[in-house]
Amino acid sequence: MKNTIKVVKVGIAQFSPVILNRSESVDKACAIIAQAGQEGVKLLAFPESWLCGYPVWVDWSAFAEFDSPKAKKLYAKFYEACIEINGSEVKQISEACKKSGVCVAMGINEIEKNSRSIYNSLIIIDERGELQARHQKLVPTHGERLIWAPGKKGNNFKIYNSEFARIGGLICWEHWMPLARQALHKQREDIHIAAWPSGKEMHQIASRHYAFEGRCFTLSSCSHMTPDSFPNDFEFAAELLLQKDRLPNGGSAVIGPDGSYITAPLFDCEKLITADIDLNRICEESLTLDVCGHSSRPDIFEFRIL
Repeated sequence: MKNTIKVVKVGIAQFSPVILNRSESVDKACAIIAQAGQEGVKLLAFPESWLCGYPVWVDWSAFAEFDSPKAKKLYAKFYEACIEINGSEVKQISEACKKSGVCVAMGINEIEKNSRSIYNSLIIIDERGELQARHQKLVPTHGERLIWAPGKKGNNFKIYNSEFARIGGLICWEHWMPLARQALHKQREDIHIAAWPSGKEMHQIASRHYAFEGRCFTLSSCSHMTPDSFPNDFEFAAELLLQKDRLPNGGSAVIGPDGSYITAPLFDCEKLITADIDLNRICEESLTLDVCGHSSRPDIFEFRIL
């Protein structure tokens, strides 16, 4: 039986990337991974599109103006800061995972060689530095459609069966897509990465509901940003100052399989959040609910991924 370790230290990297700066963001990520390794963390979760930053400006009306020169210039900069799965940045992060002995789940802005589209992706790199899973957000939410393309069929819902747990993840509003949730529940997920830009109330509710429904531990990982996270030549600097109180301010939390907090949401600071989780609790909580077993009624319902 592969998963023999029962008590595991997990972590959440509640930090801001260096927005639009690929090399400095990767360096910061590697330093955080090294710190996690020193603290004995086995699984570390980064927020949604952490590398190199969640595009908060998609919700600003000035960016949404059609044919805006500033918006087009910013998109080009954002594209240049994006990551290829087989690129040097992922290799650098993989080396940090291997050196520190930490499995990392990280949100990235992903590009592919044959297009100029951008994908909101979540990757899992194991403690040996090997890429184990890649999930592209299926449906960008509202203004995000100005930036991200829909995730491609076939790049989704792979569970990584590590030596200590079965690990999967979803991105932001995918947590309100019932069939996306079930796709991971069906694979007997033990630890779920809920990647968000911020930990506002509805995001807390969705993360706790996911843990309760899936009878799994959930790492709700959120960014903390300030105006200082942005470059000095940011195209929408005036709008940024007006919107500074709406920037992601953390809210990361570790949640148990009964939906209760193991670590309460933490706001308004950058921090490596850690917790010891006892995987025995998953089976204990399955006594009352098992959405892929005694609560599933396969004689009535049928589920499949195309």
